[in-house]
Amino acid sequence: MSYVPRLDDYVVWKDSLGRVTEGWVYFVNNEYITIEVSVKDKPPCEYTMNEMHKKVHCCVLCFPENWHELKYVRNRREINIDEYKSQKGRYLDPQ
Repeated sequence: MSYVPRLDDYVVWKDSLGRVTEGWVYFVNNEYITIEVSVKDKPPCEYTMNEMHKKVHCCVLCFPENWHELKYVRNRREINIDEYKSQKGRYLDPQ
């Protein structure tokens, strides 16, 4: 069986054209995953009183037909999520 990406896996994707993308799996569903390739602080917004999201995430889409090109490196599920998550409650069940 081939690799099935999971949330918070670190992957390297070498596609058929030789391009290399690497980063954390940020979103997973049956239709695609996103690979987070960079994160930066969001600039202050004069129009928003209460900023929920503090970071800008740059993600790349990867579709199931390309998952065989992914190489699993490691995961970050065992570390303290507060150390690297920019969005509080990301792992909480939706209400």
